[in-house]
Amino acid sequence: MGFWELVVIAVVALLVLGPERLPGAIRSVHKTVRSIKQFGQQMQAELNHDLRTHELHQKLKEAEAKGLLNLTEQEKAALAELKQAAAEVTPSLTAPTTPAKEQSDEPERKS
Repeated sequence: MGFWELVVIAVVALLVLGPERLPGAIRSVHKTVRSIKQFGQQMQAELNHDLRTHELHQKLKEAEAKGLLNLTEQEKAALAELKQAAAEVTPSLTAPTTPAKEQSDEPERKS
């Protein structure tokens, strides 16, 4: 939009809404536009993640079809990325948990 188009919209909005309600309407429109942009960014990030996951899955299938021998650089990179992701997840799943000693605030009672 050009400058004059924005001026015309501002004048019409001022005439229709009046000076009392115009600031609230501007804030409302700004909030709506911001939420739409955030939604678009979230969808784009999710689609990029899904596409990357699909690409890695395809490379893994190709590597498995070759029996993990004579792999291309892309397949090796995909396998390395998958191994790194698995290594990051595995320790948190297999970390031994040590039970905490329960301490009582009350002293032992002798019966």
